[in-house]
Amino acid sequence: MMDRAALRLILLGVFLIAASSQPVKKKQNVDIYSFYINSTVTSRYATTVITSRVANTVNESQEIQFEVKIPKNAFISKFRMTIEGKIYDGVVKEKQEAQQQYSRAVSRGESAGLIKSVGRTLEDFKTSVTVAAFSKVTFELTYEELLKRRLGKYELLINAQPMQPVADFKMDVHIQEKPGISFLEVKGDLSSDDLANAIKTTRADKDAWMTFYPTRDQQTKCKSCGENGLNGDLLITYDVERPNHQGEVMVSNGYFVHYFAPSDVPRIPKNVVFIIDRSGSMSGRKIHQTRLALLKILSDLDEDDHFGLITFDSEVKTWKNELLKATKESLETAKSFVKEIRDRGATDINAAVLAGVDMINRHPREGTASILILLTDGDPTSGETNKERIMANVKEAIGLKFPLYCLGFGYDVNFDFLTKMSLENGGVARRIYEDSDADLQLQGFYDEVAVPLLTDIQLKYTGGTNLTKTSFSLYFNGSEIVVSGQITDNSVESFTTEVIAVSKGSNVTYHETVTAKDPSDVPPENEDFMPRLWAYLTVKQILERQVLLKGQEKEDEKKEALKLSLKYQFVTSLTSMVVTKPQEDEVEVADKPKEGGEEPRPPVPGYSQYHFSPSQPGLQGQPGQPSQHRLIGHGMGYGRRDKPGRHMLLSRPASPPADPGIHDFSDMLISSNGLGQMPTILLETAEAVLPTMSIPRVRSNRFLLPSAGQSKPLCFDVPAPQKLPLLQDSASEFSMNGQFMTRRQGFSKIAFHYKTNHHLTISTSSIRYQDGQNQVEFLWDQEPTQHNTEGVSLILRSNEMDVTMGNIRVVILLHKKNGEVFLWPAVRQQPKDVGLMGILGKAEASYEEVQGSQTPTLKIMDQDVKASLEDVTDYTLPSTPVIRCWLVPFQAVMQGDISDFTVTRL
Repeated sequence: MMDRAALRLILLGVFLIAASSQPVKKKQNVDIYSFYINSTVTSRYATTVITSRVANTVNESQEIQFEVKIPKNAFISKFRMTIEGKIYDGVVKEKQEAQQQYSRAVSRGESAGLIKSVGRTLEDFKTSVTVAAFSKVTFELTYEELLKRRLGKYELLINAQPMQPVADFKMDVHIQEKPGISFLEVKGDLSSDDLANAIKTTRADKDAWMTFYPTRDQQTKCKSCGENGLNGDLLITYDVERPNHQGEVMVSNGYFVHYFAPSDVPRIPKNVVFIIDRSGSMSGRKIHQTRLALLKILSDLDEDDHFGLITFDSEVKTWKNELLKATKESLETAKSFVKEIRDRGATDINAAVLAGVDMINRHPREGTASILILLTDGDPTSGETNKERIMANVKEAIGLKFPLYCLGFGYDVNFDFLTKMSLENGGVARRIYEDSDADLQLQGFYDEVAVPLLTDIQLKYTGGTNLTKTSFSLYFNGSEIVVSGQITDNSVESFTTEVIAVSKGSNVTYHETVTAKDPSDVPPENEDFMPRLWAYLTVKQILERQVLLKGQEKEDEKKEALKLSLKYQFVTSLTSMVVTKPQEDEVEVADKPKEGGEEPRPPVPGYSQYHFSPSQPGLQGQPGQPSQHRLIGHGMGYGRRDKPGRHMLLSRPASPPADPGIHDFSDMLISSNGLGQMPTILLETAEAVLPTMSIPRVRSNRFLLPSAGQSKPLCFDVPAPQKLPLLQDSASEFSMNGQFMTRRQGFSKIAFHYKTNHHLTISTSSIRYQDGQNQVEFLWDQEPTQHNTEGVSLILRSNEMDVTMGNIRVVILLHKKNGEVFLWPAVRQQPKDVGLMGILGKAEASYEEVQGSQTPTLKIMDQDVKASLEDVTDYTLPSTPVIRCWLVPFQAVMQGDISDFTVTRL
């Protein structure tokens, strides 16, 4: 099969065709045995990798599909399939070349197999491949995006819809921000009560981690879940500290990025005119929601703002002929006018917008910012209907004195027309989706532009070149201006940033000299993010400007965007990705969707309702386990004993992702439905020198205890060598004991016991599990492996053993550091409202800092305890973050002596 003509999968950058695959016979023996989502955000630039590992568990070949949703603003930058150890990588090429391949395939009568889907914030990516009997396929998709600040926060949206419950599901997010993270919140329909204890967040000064590890059971019982597993998204929102009003400048690898978001300037009073379409097409819910939104917006106007209202159909009607101050009396009169807005007539956009411009021009006010907001749901059908002439009229009237924002209601509107008219006049266009929350969408947009702080912003960079956009008409509170560029001379020690703007009629200037060689800006594993960020922003802005440019200038910029897209392998409107697959000769097509480019499915908040079609193979069946007991090297245990090579799989790609650290932020918390979180965490080893000189130096291991309502946890030391009862639950007959390394950090061996016949022993070299008379052995360096028996689940990943026994789940991590190899236990879940015994069984502590004490003192359980602040490394996480804790004596938190916490045998 491998030698047959290759299938070409083409990801086209613009819409060519949207067609469903031919029906595929549904089969029940496809198992998605692993589904990972890893997202790393470095200085607002997010790189997300989705990896799905799927097994065909029947004795015949069948089609296996891969479908994911990604944010609209993202660029796909990598797609890879691994089939029976062979890798098929996507290569980004110029769109025209892929178009020719596609056209040749269509002429042969072949169908397009990937569907273009557009929702509010997500795009759909789908492909399929035929997989041989008892074989596996690994899909890996990478996409990149620059997070945009709105209303004082950044949002990272991640969708999860594997299409069946997955035994090994992991979502890991790591956020790194140089100035520090001011707040972090996780929302979305996958953060409901059913899944709350599967989410864990951890924060240090400049880093934050979020993990989402739902159990298979949780994946079917949450509100947005079902028999097909998870179906929803998580929204991670955060903001950064802003100690420097000049902004944050980062330098790396010959590139720089400048984030400018000052808050030390007073708000500027605004002149705002709302131009509202009341034509017949706005009838029903549209006009009702518009009235609701306007009433709320009017209530939010500040008293020193001035405003006007214009409604239009084939005629233009003004509430007042001039701007009025937003007094209580004028607002009440305006609200009465809004309540009487009724739909009627045609659509004269030209006359309405020109009336709004005239209203502002006739009432200039020094030290203010003027804004025009147009809301319409259709094409111009009355008065001037030629769109080019309308745009020319509006551009001449405004003369770049203030921005025009265009809100397109629904899908009948000509969104390209609104986009171009907005961009020509310093504004943006936004689609308002026809849904129950349309009024909230309108209010949300207004909130973004409600508080102008600066006007006429110009950014200059001495020593910088190939800059992204540096001129902005308005800066609003809660937003952010981002400029990136290259440093002209890599040998220079510094370059200068200068921002010139107008604040309430007065000029303001921000100066800063930046060290061009700051090794602390970017971690070595992420050093290529800066040029990629610059390329992403450059391509985005060029493509946005294309609607405004003409002639040679347009072609030159298009060539530059194409050059960068090819260099950084971005799938954009100018490029395509071609992937060779071992299948029949046919072509499938996907595209970088264009806003408003197709008739959409009915949207729901966040994204459109896209469903797996009935043509997809079934994803519910569970594979049978092989009869042999020794599973070393047998992947996930699928396959036949008479052909061991057939089920061997390199389940990680042969070459690493673009970001080597992308898989490093896993296993912080795993919780299941109805289970609580295990609060005690094992931290790095510390050394203690005993006072008697005849006693040798003894290492101690440091444990962390989260503290309710406090920013810093407690930590305490346990001297080594010891054999310790780590966790014990007599009710479920579970115990976990550990043995410290001799004169070294960490554990050399950890043993589990469950009921009377389940015994698991983990050392730094091997793992042995005994279930009655049957024994299974794993090696740390073998492929990912899974073993399940009644009440016990064992999942071996790279340097991690994930153990579930009953309702307790623990991950054992194998660390290799400074020539030492050692184990760390990380308890991920435990039963709620059950008091467990052992070093890791302590519930979260509470303490208060004692004020006025000469030395740091904490009050713990009504006792004054001397404490000291320490930096420690948390080895319960693969990324080993350094955090700060209050170090206190063992007895203060454990309420007992160390001799009460030892065992004679594991």
